Order: sequence, then C-alpha cells, then structure tokens
Amino acid sequence: MFGKKNTPSESILILGLGGIGLYLAKRLVHEGYAVTIIEASSQLISRADESLDARLITGSAMSIECWKEANAESMDFMIAVTDNDAVNMLSAMIAHGFGIEQKISRVRSLEYGQKDSLLQADDLKVDLFIHPEELAAQEIVRLIKRTAGDEIIDVALGKMQAMAVQVDDDSQFAHKTLIEIARAYNDIAFRVVAIARGISTIIPTGKTEVLPHDQILIMAGTEELPRLMELTGIKKQHRLRVMIVGGGLVGSRIAQLLGKTVRVKLLEKDKERATELASLLPDTEILLGDGSDKDVLSAGGLADMDTFISATGENETNIMTCMLVKHIVENQGTTQHKIKTISLVNKEEYVVLASTSGSDIAINKKILAGNEIFTFIRRSEMLSVSHMHGFDAEVVDLIAAPKSTITKKTLANLDGKLAEHIIVGSVFRDGKWETAVGETQVNAGDRAIVICDSLYLKNVRELFLN
Repeated sequence: MFGKKNTPSESILILGLGGIGLYLAKRLVHEGYAVTIIEASSQLISRADESLDARLITGSAMSIECWKEANAESMDFMIAVTDNDAVNMLSAMIAHGFGIEQKISRVRSLEYGQKDSLLQADDLKVDLFIHPEELAAQEIVRLIKRTAGDEIIDVALGKMQAMAVQVDDDSQFAHKTLIEIARAYNDIAFRVVAIARGISTIIPTGKTEVLPHDQILIMAGTEELPRLMELTGIKKQHRLRVMIVGGGLVGSRIAQLLGKTVRVKLLEKDKERATELASLLPDTEILLGDGSDKDVLSAGGLADMDTFISATGENETNIMTCMLVKHIVENQGTTQHKIKTISLVNKEEYVVLASTSGSDIAINKKILAGNEIFTFIRRSEMLSVSHMHGFDAEVVDLIAAPKSTITKKTLANLDGKLAEHIIVGSVFRDGKWETAVGETQVNAGDRAIVICDSLYLKNVRELFLN
C-alpha cells in the first residue's frame, strides 16, 4: 500500500478525457478543485490544453508510472470515465492501493453497481458507480410517467416543486414583467426562477418581461401546483403511447423500463440491431427504418403517439427529428393530444437551443452524470443538485451556514451582479416552505432552494457556506 499524504485542498484525479471526462474536468476546475488528468490520446490532451487549467498527463490509465507522475497518493478523489468499463473498475482498485479515499467509476453495463450484482461496490473498491446512459433512461421514464407539465421535479423531499412551462402567444404570462405577474396572482405563492429564451438561460429579476415562446421555470409548494397548472393551461395527460427513435443503450433501456405499462414503438435503422432488439424487448414493437424520415414516421404510426423520443447518438438528428415531429403534428392535426417531444442531446451547448426549438425536454447524460458526481463530492455541504432540462441552470438544496454572506442582507440587497445568475426560490422556516421575495432574510440554519446558472454553483457555495 502507498502512503496517503494530507493536502491543504481537495485534489481530483480524472482518468479519461472523452465527452464526460472533459465536461467534468471543466466544471470541477471552475469550482476550484485541483484537477489532474491521465489520457492516452495526445489529440484529446492537445485539445484540452487550450481550454483547461488542469495538469494533463499523456499515458494509459493502467500505467502505474502515470499514476505516480500524477502524485496519486495525494489525491482525495479518483474519477474513472474512460470508454472501457473494465479499466474504470480496475482503476478503483489501483486508487485504493494508492490510498485515495473516494473512488468513482463510470460503467455502461448494468451487471455492475446493482443490488443483485455478483461483484458489489465493496469488492471492487468503488464508492460510487455512474451509469450515464441509465441515468438518462431513468430520467426520461420518470418524465413520461408524469401526467402534467413539460417537466416537474421534486425538491426538498417533495415539499416544493419546480415546473417547466412553455409560454404560448395567448398565455396569461406573455408580455408581462414578473412584478406584474406577481401582483396579478398574489393569492398563489409561486416564483418564476428561470427563463429559457433562444439559446440562453435568464435568471430573472422583477423587471424581466416574459415573452411568447419562452420556456419558464416556476417554483411553488406542492399544494399550489393544481392552481398553477390551471393558470398556465396545463392539463393532466396520461402518456400511454410512446415512439422511440434509436435503439442504442438509452433508447432500448427506456423501452425495457416502460415494459408492459406503456405501448412502445422503437424505430431502428440498422437491420442487425433491430433483429437483436426484437428478441431483447418482447413487449416493444420494433420497426426497421430511419426515424428522421417523415414518411417512415407517418407509416410507423406517429399520429397515434402522445410521446416522441429521439435517442440516437447524433445531436443534430435528435434535435431536427423533434422539430420535424412537431411540424408534422401541427400541419396534420392528427393526434388527439398534444405530443410531448424529448431529445437526447450530448452537447451541452445545444440543450437550451433544443428546448426552445422542437423539443419539449432536452436530456444531457453528461450533465446528469456530472450532477450525480458533484452531489457525491459535496454531499457534506449540499443536500442535492438537480439540473433543469432545457435550462442552463441548476436547482440546489442547501443550508445556510452561520455568518455566511447570505445571512447578512435581505435578498434584494445582495450583490447586483450575482442577482443576474443566482435566485433564491424558497426558504424553509417555522416548519413550512415560504416563497422567497426581495425582502426575505435568510438566517443561519435556514434551508433554501436556490436556482443558478450552471457555472455559478461555486458562487452559491460562497454565499451560503463561507
């Protein structure tokens, strides 16, 4: 065993600079961690060197010499996110040998990291298994089983909820500032905490005007949700007919999870894969064809569907296919219900664009995995971190520390620059959740739900914890 050295600040060793590795590295560096990366591809190293303030080592994740060069014995966390499951799991055992306390491994296979797995996490010395594809599939299934809203997530153990709503031309919120909306509906305790517009996410102030085609994020108590749904024109709709384009890991897993409870059609353009899926998914109707083709979609029964999911491995295909579906439905008017479109978007820069074009919800597995890892790393400070799909924003559940900056002023008197990126949605006091307003004073020990731009988690921590 190698000796473990005490270090004054937390250091993280990342193995692999693929999509998830690079995303994690950028985010962790921004949060102030000392990051070292081992990557075999000199091309990926060169690309990362242009934009990343981290120590980069070219070499194999299995090379002990590379680990020694990285000063592995001084690391607090090891995150293995190479494209090889076996390497990622074996890396946890190597990290254990160097005395790294916290080991995180990304695996695609569901044969590992489950309660009934032959080899458990303790056997492999893994503290946290990350299954990005499984996270994406589970999240999409959760959203399908919701009966209302483009998206609703529970926060604070279900006591508060954040709901995403598309603003139509005839919406009661259109062309009104948030101050005007609050005055008009002052009998309902809610707050608009984020707006997706074009390719940007806006953390609003009272003077921000809501425009048609905006996607707005509303925070409210669970008991207020029915009235808000009525106000925003959202109707409960059970989604029982689902079409999926793409039979990869995510698409096939969604079909498997939905099982016999939902009627599922899956379009796959590769004949060999379609044949394989037909035997793997007995409860799913497998169709051979290109799901981005209008005629194929129509022949496959798009008109009968109430949910459409594009889960191919290509960002542009997923976004454009959802746009095509919306166009077909609007022009033909053949569906009995409003169809919900969900796209898998692997490029985080496209998430907001997707949600404001043709996708009601855009899912990014890198962001889901990143939040899972970040919540694990910061679990002593933050109760949870959730990403709002379609917004470049995070919902953070945390407790204000004594003498922290947030406790010294009312929300209206906090730093004006931060107000453009951070908003406190609600505060728990006197045994109940209260919608936060400008005059709200957060006290030490108060639990709060905060919404922030994705790159401002560090600032939230500084406000609440320093």
